[in-house]
Amino acid sequence: MTAAFTLNHGLPADMRDQAVALYWQAFGPKLGRVMGPEDKALRYLSRVMRLENGIGALDGQGRLLGLAGFKTDQGSFAGGTMADLAEVYGQTGSLWRGMLLRTLSDESDPEMFLLDGLCVADGARGQGVGTALVNAICDEARRRGYHAVRLDVIEGNDRARALYERAGFLLDRTARIGALRHVFGFAAAHVMVRRL
Repeated sequence: MTAAFTLNHGLPADMRDQAVALYWQAFGPKLGRVMGPEDKALRYLSRVMRLENGIGALDGQGRLLGLAGFKTDQGSFAGGTMADLAEVYGQTGSLWRGMLLRTLSDESDPEMFLLDGLCVADGARGQGVGTALVNAICDEARRRGYHAVRLDVIEGNDRARALYERAGFLLDRTARIGALRHVFGFAAAHVMVRRL
């Protein structure tokens, strides 16, 4: 069964809470040790999420079924500054969190459009939402003049990797994170690229 949904380029402000919750559902297991406790993580994400850097899949009732964020030289979908971290976690908490989060963050790439997180609500998986969002990201990249899209998928996330491979992404390299695997709960990220 295929879900009925529409794609929204840029999410409206009244969807912020839904976007934050969905993003945390998808990435909380990876980021929880660094960004927790959960109430602070949600507050931080609500503060920094750039809804204009996202594409959302909405059902007929306006509920968010999935979202894909992207990063440009103007900023990322879910990235903030040290001042944002300090506002939520305090000075000390922001220092160590900032250092750890920086190890996961890629700078913008003038040659490739960067997918900055894709997530689909549990009840909407397997219904074409992820594929539609990946295709929309590729269309956005073309519209902006890019000739390739790049993303990272953590080792062990076979479902996401299979989605990206079906969409034409190829493995570019695997980046190991060494001892930080104990902090983030994964040992490596696969960097995948799709030429447009």
